[in-house]
Amino acid sequence: MTTRISAKRISAILLAGALLSATGFTSAHAADRYINVSATGSVKVTPDTVRINTTVTNVGATSATAQSTVATTASALRKALASNGVVTQYIKSANLTIYPEYNYTADKGSVLVGYRASQTFEIIVRNAKNAGTVVDAIVAAAGENMTLDGVTPYVFDNTTATNAARTDAVTRAKAKAAHYAKLLGVTLSSVTSLDETTAPSPYPIMMATAKMDSGATQIDLGQQDVSVSVAVRWSIK
Repeated sequence: MTTRISAKRISAILLAGALLSATGFTSAHAADRYINVSATGSVKVTPDTVRINTTVTNVGATSATAQSTVATTASALRKALASNGVVTQYIKSANLTIYPEYNYTADKGSVLVGYRASQTFEIIVRNAKNAGTVVDAIVAAAGENMTLDGVTPYVFDNTTATNAARTDAVTRAKAKAAHYAKLLGVTLSSVTSLDETTAPSPYPIMMATAKMDSGATQIDLGQQDVSVSVAVRWSIK
């Protein structure tokens, strides 16, 4: 069977194909024209809060004796914190352990020396300038039954700093995109996508040694970087 196509129909098919080539292909091609840039904005802030990590520990003849001593020392620690403005919502028990402790010698091997009870605390001092005073107070209250594991200055609420870093990142991205557009001889159109990455703010973990004489412990706060990175795509024309 032979199918005949009239000259008029052939002309219509050719015309439709030409229209598709002139519209659909060109639009798809234009949609692929873009400039994609990334930029990072950051601001420096002074920490306003200090996290103190400490452990109350004791070795007793029995686990009950060791735990009783730890409980008494922990109570004294909490009173010292309260006296220095640290409210209970910022005092958290991070760990509580009791286990036998052994001493090893070549002639006797492992010898039980007692039971060690420990309770670790995470303490948040909202007034960073008062952190050194708090450290001295808890050391005085807990005495030899406490170890100071470290202090960490940080920003309690970095929302404002993050917003400032975000503004800086977008400003840098726009400037970079405008520069590329000028170099390439094109014009920026609309933003088609934006992705943001907020990196965890690094902070130093500093050890503080409390002084038992007339000297007072000082916690150096330093500065902290808050950074935001963005990847932005502009269509171009």
